[in-house]
Amino acid sequence: LAEFTLSRRDPEYVGRAKDVQKIEYARLKGINPAHGELEEVYSAIKTIPGQSGLNPMDIEFGSTIYANKPGDGSAREQAASCQRVLGALANITQEYATKRYRSNCMNWGMIPFHLKGDPDFEVGDYVFVPGIRSALDNNELSSIKAYVIKGGKVSEIELYIQDMTQNERDIVKAGCLINFNRDKAAG
Repeated sequence: LAEFTLSRRDPEYVGRAKDVQKIEYARLKGINPAHGELEEVYSAIKTIPGQSGLNPMDIEFGSTIYANKPGDGSAREQAASCQRVLGALANITQEYATKRYRSNCMNWGMIPFHLKGDPDFEVGDYVFVPGIRSALDNNELSSIKAYVIKGGKVSEIELYIQDMTQNERDIVKAGCLINFNRDKAAG
C-alpha cells in the first residue's frame, strides 16, 4: 500500500513522505494503521475480491512517486536513495529515462513499476498492489493488478515491470542491495 506522490518537484513531497514513513514505523512497532483516514482506505481495500480478510499489519506502507520519464538530469544518481530514505517503496512511470536510474531504484529496494495507460490517480490517493512478493518470486511481472483508493472508492489499474534478473528481484525483496549482500554473506 502506498500513498501516491506526483513528483519530487512537489514542494510538499518530503513532509508527506515523512508522514507516510511514520505510519510504517508505527506498524513495525505493532500499532495497527487502520484508524483515522486509513480506516476508510483499509475498508475500501477489503471490498476488493480476495481481500476481505486483509490484516493491515501484514501490508508494508510507503510513499510512491509517479513521473512520465524519471531519472533524467543531474539528480538521477541520488534521487532513488533520497526517495528510499524517505520510505518510498516504488516508482510508477511510463518510461525510465536511463537504465541506470531504474537500476538505482532496484538497488535501493524500490519496485520499478510501469503503468499501462494514463494515470488515474493524484497526490494523496493510495495505491494497493496485492501479491507483489509472489509476482516477484514467480517472475510474473508482465501484468500486475493494482488498485487506486480515492475517497473510499476503488478503481483498478494495470502495472507491469520490465524484465528483472533473479538477483534484481531478490535485491528488491531484501529491501536494498546492502541487505541482499549482508544476507548472502550470512547464509
